[in-house]
Amino acid sequence: MTDIWAPLDAEFALWREADMRLPFWWRDDDAFNVTPELEQLLALANRVGVDVFLAVIPSKLQPDLPPFVAQNPRLIPVTHGYAHKDHTPAGVKKCEYAADRDGDVVKAELVEGYETLKTAFADQFVPMFVPPWNRFGNAHKFKLQEIGYKGFSTYGPRSSKWSRRRMEQINTHVDPINWRGGRSLGDRGAIVQRMVDQLVDRRLGKADNAEPYGYLTHHKAHDGNIWAFSEELLTRFAAGPVDLWSAEDMGKRK
Repeated sequence: MTDIWAPLDAEFALWREADMRLPFWWRDDDAFNVTPELEQLLALANRVGVDVFLAVIPSKLQPDLPPFVAQNPRLIPVTHGYAHKDHTPAGVKKCEYAADRDGDVVKAELVEGYETLKTAFADQFVPMFVPPWNRFGNAHKFKLQEIGYKGFSTYGPRSSKWSRRRMEQINTHVDPINWRGGRSLGDRGAIVQRMVDQLVDRRLGKADNAEPYGYLTHHKAHDGNIWAFSEELLTRFAAGPVDLWSAEDMGKRK
């Protein structure tokens, strides 16, 4: 049987030979209450020793989540939109904050979402904004910094760090779910090969290795295959030439 992880193991060996380190983080979307799946996510985080940045939907937040997070410091709450509601016409890619939404309405929602999570999670709350469907209209982006956000996270290699405005973009880069083909685990070998290709570019200086490399999960959508693959992946990364990214310095670049 072919070892799908062999290419990643080989690439990590080259990183060690080059004395290089990969900044790595883990984001999980669509949280708002305590479920068996969230408990499974926490158990996985504890086993692999990796914190998970939990993207919480403010308007759906239930009273059981804040005390659960307070008791489990591996769960780090960030903001996931406001209501995770699509505001685009039929046939247009889903987006809660499309550029043509009224700016005053958008800002009111963003302020309420920020205050809701800051109040609920206190010092555990990290001021990072994660737009639903990883889409956000450029016309609204600078409202985030005015409100107090220090970070912004979508999907794919970032195009800018926003550092001149004390905002940092910290994206995710690999999602195990085949959303268009049954919503289960994608082709395992293909996922690993995409990761290896991205890491090769970083090692060779073709991509920015200062950008934290992110794994994206959705605990409420996982089946057994996704859970098993995620544990394999996270275990390998945690043992690899990796520095786990912390939000402590987010937005402090000059």
